[in-house]
Amino acid sequence: MDRRELLRRLAAAGSAPFFLPLAARADASDAPDSWQADFEASTAPWKSGFATVAGDLPLTPATVRGRFPDAVAGTLYRVGPAGHDIGGQRYHHWFDGDGMAHRFVIEGREVRHQGRYVATAKRTRETRAGHRLIEGFGTAFAGSEPLSSPDDMNVANISMLPIGGDLLALWEGGSATRLDPRTLATRGLKTWRADLAGVPFSAHPKVDPDGTVWNFGVSASNGLLVLYEIAPDGALRRADARSVSDLPMIHDFAVTDRHLVFLMPPLVYDAARKQAGASFLDAHVWRPELGMRALVIDKKDWTRQQMLALPAGFLFHLGNAWEEQTASGAVIHVDYVRAPDASSLFTGTRDFMRGRYVRGAHAKLTVARLDLGTGRATQIEWPTQAEFPRIDPRRVGLRHRQVIHAAEPIDGRPLWSAVARTDVESGASQHFRYGPQALVEEHVFVPDGERPGWVLGTALDYAQGRTVLSCFAADALADGPVAQATLPYALPLGLHGTFVAA
Repeated sequence: MDRRELLRRLAAAGSAPFFLPLAARADASDAPDSWQADFEASTAPWKSGFATVAGDLPLTPATVRGRFPDAVAGTLYRVGPAGHDIGGQRYHHWFDGDGMAHRFVIEGREVRHQGRYVATAKRTRETRAGHRLIEGFGTAFAGSEPLSSPDDMNVANISMLPIGGDLLALWEGGSATRLDPRTLATRGLKTWRADLAGVPFSAHPKVDPDGTVWNFGVSASNGLLVLYEIAPDGALRRADARSVSDLPMIHDFAVTDRHLVFLMPPLVYDAARKQAGASFLDAHVWRPELGMRALVIDKKDWTRQQMLALPAGFLFHLGNAWEEQTASGAVIHVDYVRAPDASSLFTGTRDFMRGRYVRGAHAKLTVARLDLGTGRATQIEWPTQAEFPRIDPRRVGLRHRQVIHAAEPIDGRPLWSAVARTDVESGASQHFRYGPQALVEEHVFVPDGERPGWVLGTALDYAQGRTVLSCFAADALADGPVAQATLPYALPLGLHGTFVAA
């Protein structure tokens, strides 16, 4: 398929849903379901992490213990699902909730927090109506309206990207949403080019050390992988699409200095299921016979591609990738968080919405070796349970050793209890445990010149009903935080963020 035909299909998908049929859902019963009642009846002590925030949160000072280092003077931006129910209708999946953007303004012994809902078209219309109008990623409501664009169901709740004077709140199936970095006010959708309006722009762009931004989008129903190259100032350099057979759900990717790396789990879209009324999530089928496919694409020439095979597994996130030259050719090393299957996506992250815990398979930090010369792929799985891997942003696409990640799930409650720093070459790991009544969110690495740097992140202390921002010395994580800021309230558990120095 040539570029003109690909762009024709992209343009058609931009004016009609990329992965959803146009027909409204009318097959399910109009009777209210029990999810909201189940959540309200739940006695789980951690359920505040999945409660709905009533409205925007004004800039509020935190109580600070210690002093945040000069290198972390700036703003930590985060985003996540915060509007889980409206009019007695509760979403059936954690990832469906309306996005709320957060900024933690850090100045030594002072920290202030602000939270503001992203004013997406979906949230604006449904808030006005007092009930849900459009389905979500994992929830197919009865009588949902037909869709004219993927952005009809865009909730802008996954990640953040500061670029070109904007702060972009990123979703996955449609456009990025522009926010004001100082006020978090919504500025509207980001359109990179007229023919790319509504085309998926994924939630995990990678920023090279020179500031170049790489990203992708997935059109499952069209079998298209969209690729983006963006200049540091936010100007689009290139965008195109490639056909991929059995294109699966892809959430994240990695870059090296020469390649884009996609690890593709065997979770594949089935259009017949969607037409039968399933949610977008439930229209996917686990096909382990496909294995985990590693697609490697040349950064300079997107037509140059290579596919390698790994054992079947599931992943949300990758840490980093780098490559070296060997006698057989280029070898790519890529670390990612691997689970044996996708059960957590269908059960655990869904039952949170009922205030229930369902034990699933835990993911572990894994390092794959992709030999482009021989076409052979192998991997090592370290014993460390992990999620939300982050590295020193100066090492993106370059050789690295240390990965920061959430760790140590505790049976009987969701998510993680610790933050860890693991050496991906030796497997050695050091942890800081927040305690049995805390749920740990993503932590990021903040550089500090030639010094070891800092680790900055949030956790929910559900026993006290507070969210805590902590800062650790990156080379002494187990020693505990050098500074903490405690908010006078609890925030719902979110997903990803980024730090911007003052």
